[in-house]
Amino acid sequence: MGGPGDPPEGTPEGGPGGAEDEYRSVVFDESFVRAARLQEFSAQERIADHAPAVRRRPPRRRGLSRQALVLVFLIAVAFGTAIYMGARHPYQTPATSGPPAEPLRMTVIPLAPQGKVPGATDTEHLYANSPAAQFRIGAEGVPLPAARRTAHFSDSQVTNALSIAKDYIVRSALYPEVLTGDQTRPVRVLLDPEQLDQFDQSFAHPAADGRHAPTGWLVRFDPSQAELADRKIRVQGTLQAAETDSSTLEVTADHTFVYALRATGGEKSTEASLFTVRRELHFRFDREDLRLHQAQLVVSYVQAGPLSCADDSTNRLHPLLAGQTAKEGGPAGTDPYATGGATALCGSLAVGSQPKV
Repeated sequence: MGGPGDPPEGTPEGGPGGAEDEYRSVVFDESFVRAARLQEFSAQERIADHAPAVRRRPPRRRGLSRQALVLVFLIAVAFGTAIYMGARHPYQTPATSGPPAEPLRMTVIPLAPQGKVPGATDTEHLYANSPAAQFRIGAEGVPLPAARRTAHFSDSQVTNALSIAKDYIVRSALYPEVLTGDQTRPVRVLLDPEQLDQFDQSFAHPAADGRHAPTGWLVRFDPSQAELADRKIRVQGTLQAAETDSSTLEVTADHTFVYALRATGGEKSTEASLFTVRRELHFRFDREDLRLHQAQLVVSYVQAGPLSCADDSTNRLHPLLAGQTAKEGGPAGTDPYATGGATALCGSLAVGSQPKV
């Protein structure tokens, strides 16, 4: 029998005494309950027979994610590349840069005719009966020679120098807008930047000082007096390239240009005459000039006629046209006491250089 304090069925389960000691080891304290992760199932999960009683949550990932690893890798690569490029100094100034550009030295010599200037209405007839009969037309008369490498410049660099020189010659002596207009930009853009001040000063304030004559830079006529009677200008000449030092190429150009001119505003029946210009130009190129397609023009020697020695040929050429003769008087006087000036020169145009009509 039970004790006087026990119920007839014995000590109830879960009550004091009885089975309490049996389950004491599985009683959870408060810290364990707070740390437990609760998972509430949906209604669908609760009514499904096959739903598991407990659904495990995916384990929490430890360490860096894949995106973070990729970001760290890219930063490391960029940092390493910056260090490598900085060590190589890719933008270091080459040690082989050329000397500063020299100012252009120029000489313009007018050639006076010994009699009347011959003329004809047919320009082809004029050319055919002149020393320019076999000259080529336009840029075809400025052919490029075979380029040969030098000790410090490749074939392509020599060819590039010759091409730039030809481009300058064509623009400065064959472009109609340069010959009879006021256009200078086609020529200016080909010059080394260090020569642009001298070029601009020449056209802003022309002077017969051997440094600032526009006709030393290009060929241009007085548009109020003469115009082209035929745009098929005859040309003949040569181009030669040579290395002057390890950083400099020099190109020498020697060409004769023959223009058919008539009085401005004249009709086609107006007689035309031939005007001849002989130009010897010396160009200089360093590697920067070759890369930027520009040139240093260092020497310009020009002979042109028929002209009158009494006329000023510094700014523009004033051609003598068909039937005209040279004015009396020689070139402007030269003052031997003046410094910085150039000697005034004038020549006589040979009779054989004129067309026989």
